[in-house]
Amino acid sequence: MIGNILQREFYHNRLSEYLICLAIILGGILAVRFVEGPAMRRLKAWAEKTPTRYDDFLVGRIRGTGIPLAWLAIVQASLRALTLTPRVERIIDMAGIVLLTLIVIVFTVSLVRYGFEEYSRKRGEDATSDRALRGVIGLAKALVWIIGALFMLDNLGFRISTVVAGLGIGGIALALAAQTILGDLFGYFVILFDRPFEIGDFVVVGDHMGVIERFGIKTTRIASLDGEQIVVSNKDLTDSRVRNFKRMAKRRVAFRLGVTYQTPLERLREIPGIVAEIFLKIEGATLDRVHFFSYGDFSLIYEIVYYVDGNDYTRYMDLQQMANLRIYEEFGKRRIEFAYPTQTLYLAKA
Repeated sequence: MIGNILQREFYHNRLSEYLICLAIILGGILAVRFVEGPAMRRLKAWAEKTPTRYDDFLVGRIRGTGIPLAWLAIVQASLRALTLTPRVERIIDMAGIVLLTLIVIVFTVSLVRYGFEEYSRKRGEDATSDRALRGVIGLAKALVWIIGALFMLDNLGFRISTVVAGLGIGGIALALAAQTILGDLFGYFVILFDRPFEIGDFVVVGDHMGVIERFGIKTTRIASLDGEQIVVSNKDLTDSRVRNFKRMAKRRVAFRLGVTYQTPLERLREIPGIVAEIFLKIEGATLDRVHFFSYGDFSLIYEIVYYVDGNDYTRYMDLQQMANLRIYEEFGKRRIEFAYPTQTLYLAKA
């Protein structure tokens, strides 16, 4: 009796097949509920205990992507247990392709975002760099969605080869017409990922010098010492030699001073010791050497080389000023005269 009932057909399917479909749906619901409940709580607790962030991302993706994918698989599996018309099967297949493509796109976009955020976190970017990185994330997301849409249309039966070929030819023409813009765009990516400088760094680029204010997709803004803003294209900036003084851990300073030719030999021999004693009392400056360098046109030239810790220009000038004043004071006590341009005329009687 029961067997006869199960063999009865309704809309081209036996009652037993409807029961199998219902069993698959109920079993899938129970499995998903178990994963969403106890399993996810245990996974989340385990991920929070680990020092890495990768497992937190994977747990989040199981909830955000894995669960919808499981629901899609349950629906597809349950409907496969039934005998459907070709038209209905085609509609179900198309719906499955669309949903699967959307799930994969969402997962890829989240993976791209996570990768860039981890990169930014490890590099410790500032607010301006974060804004620039968000722009790159936006471009990457747009690219993922375009590729996903083309893949979905191709699997739905649309002929996109002509469209892709047209886009390829148009892209080549656009690239030829916008070489400068593309060069600046690639320069932007070089600056963003290679990091030759940061916002706030003092740089010298060719004849220009100043502090980096911001960098955009096409240009970089530099605040010069005179107050005006210098706008440099990213391509020109990456093609130039950039001197970054902000990353200078130690500044080497070399300067020269001249004394008169009338200075006694004993005083000339004392000058290196005098300068060395002066620098011993200047905190933050380390003397490297003091040498009688050369004979000038009107002076005996000494060269002094020392190092200043850090890259603060004002601090360097304060130390240089302190050294100059103390050298002047010590030379005055010993009556060592500084040289200045002089000219001696010899007159002979006819």
